[in-house]
Amino acid sequence: MSQSRAMSLIEAVTNVTVGFGLALTVQAVLFRATGIQASVREQVGLCVAFTVMSLARSYVLRRLFTRLGR
Repeated sequence: MSQSRAMSLIEAVTNVTVGFGLALTVQAVLFRATGIQASVREQVGLCVAFTVMSLARSYVLRRLFTRLGR
């Protein structure tokens, strides 16, 4: 049984949402530890850019593997 497109999207969004929170936390810690100066707004902007790319990548790869599995 293959996964529907809607469920692929829900899975990808859930995965990326959790990843966003984790990435923002780790980024803040690493920036502070390495002396990188960035405002919270700048850090969130970086995470948003990477999150959008990650969401698109996850969805496309999921659909590709679903198609290859048929």
